[in-house]
Amino acid sequence: MTPPAIPFALLDTVFLDAGNTLFSMDFELMSEQLALLGPHCAPDRLARAEAAARPAVSARIAAGGSTESRDTFRFYLRKLLAGALETDEAELDRLAQGWAGALSQSSLRVRLWVRILPGVPETLAALRKAGLRLVVVSNSDGTIESTLTRAKLRPLLDAVVDSAQVGFEKPHPAIFRHALELVRARAEHTLHVGDLYAADVEGARSVGIHALLLDPFGDWPDVDCPTQPDLPSVGRQLLAARS
Repeated sequence: MTPPAIPFALLDTVFLDAGNTLFSMDFELMSEQLALLGPHCAPDRLARAEAAARPAVSARIAAGGSTESRDTFRFYLRKLLAGALETDEAELDRLAQGWAGALSQSSLRVRLWVRILPGVPETLAALRKAGLRLVVVSNSDGTIESTLTRAKLRPLLDAVVDSAQVGFEKPHPAIFRHALELVRARAEHTLHVGDLYAADVEGARSVGIHALLLDPFGDWPDVDCPTQPDLPSVGRQLLAARS
């Protein structure tokens, strides 16, 4: 199936997921915490396995799972481990349980999603300079604005929408409608960029917003939407269409 074309030249607003769009997990931290449970796994191997786990996480969300629940986080980590380690099912369960518990501690949780992905600040600055409105639309726990502020990305954004404050998580259409109303954007002139098909693509499309999926390693070969490996690649498309 040929993905529907995005009218890049007509866009004036870009909605952005946060995790795996602006920030990545701290895989060094994750590797250190996993080693405390027994196995050593290099950060780059964890990073690759994380991307490969996203389609399974998306399927869970499509079935009604919350991206912010402890069960989904544990499921996410178990899928990641299954792709990174060669071990049996019982050991995967043990490791996922312990790893999720460790990473959910308040002292570590605030450090988990803080690594700014390469080229993100420069891309946001270039898009803002080109006249595009930029809005983060994130499933979060009420802390995404402070995270963006600490990362010095908040001044590059027009608004931030956090599911914990809005009361609806992606893919619920209400969070996207709220974002549109907040910046007075029109759905047909808006693009949403994210990393989970069910939450980001299906959610955006439910209110008529164009959607693009980030797929850095080609783990989503059959999706019916445009893909790019990272935000800088999307930025280049947007800027080329406006030149």
